Amino acid sequence: MAGHDMSAMSADPYAAPMSGMAHGNMTTLGRVDHDANGFDPSTMLTDWDTGTTELLPDGRTLRTFEVTAIDREIEIAPGVLFPAWTFNGRVPGPALRAKEGERLKIIFRNHGSHPHSMHFHGIHSARMDGVPGAGLIGPGEEFIYEFDAKPFGCHLYHCHALPLKRHMHKGMYGLFVIDPDPTRQSDPALSAVAASRMLGSPENGNWQELAMVMNAFDTNFDGGNEVYAVNTVGQAYMNVPIRIDKTRPVRVYLVNVTEFDPINSFHLHANFFDYFDTGTTLTPTLRTVDLIMQCQAQRGILEFSFADHEDGMYMFHAHQSEFTELGWVGMFDVRGPGA
Repeated sequence: MAGHDMSAMSADPYAAPMSGMAHGNMTTLGRVDHDANGFDPSTMLTDWDTGTTELLPDGRTLRTFEVTAIDREIEIAPGVLFPAWTFNGRVPGPALRAKEGERLKIIFRNHGSHPHSMHFHGIHSARMDGVPGAGLIGPGEEFIYEFDAKPFGCHLYHCHALPLKRHMHKGMYGLFVIDPDPTRQSDPALSAVAASRMLGSPENGNWQELAMVMNAFDTNFDGGNEVYAVNTVGQAYMNVPIRIDKTRPVRVYLVNVTEFDPINSFHLHANFFDYFDTGTTLTPTLRTVDLIMQCQAQRGILEFSFADHEDGMYMFHAHQSEFTELGWVGMFDVRGPGA
């Protein structure tokens, strides 16, 4: 920032929270009330919903989730309220996580004011597809979706009621991750990779895993977005940077659900990552890249490390400048052990 030092200025109204930038941060003023919202973007990063489990007669695991549609006003930027339609009172909805081969049961209750559904990106029967004519649930009704967890990967679910663009844009979407089963891999190297993705395993415990849903909000309903974010709240990870232990690798489960814009993107500063498109492979589909693009519903897994970096704040953001300036930007606070 040489040549742009503002320290000699008596006051720089645009500098907070990072002083010394001639044009300021162009950030939001004030903070969102996460308690009133009922969810916190920082907590959402690692808040996996694994449901409840029981053993079936055939020895398989039955994993049950409970999801409720609720109309709720949420704050997406300081003082900016949005009339959302939510899954379990939050946007994005709960980050559902299961293991490959399990039997899944999702009990869906509609407490909202419009017909809704849950459409899962995965493999299942037409009866469980969550589209009009197959699982569209009216207000006050309940439906049970049931199918096997396959294929493994980084997926999503969303409402598929019409008009689709409104039901999705209003907040009815969430991350849906199926961890690979290491025992299904014949190659020991791939089995080790699969084990590292299986939540709760010793190998997985070495990773720092983050759930990130890229979204945006049309606050005046004119067909264009005014606020962009990851996990709903603009500038959330600028105000509270994401702490990263530089001795442990990072894995990001990333999905784009942005409406009204054809493409969103993720750019990592001062580093590169491997990318697993859709997460359905155990070897990268892209290696050593610092930017990927995703259309709506596209998703994937990013893996990277800061092991060789000095401690500091490392930015990540969409590489559409408008998206960045309207909220989709954050910082990784990279530190060594104990720092």
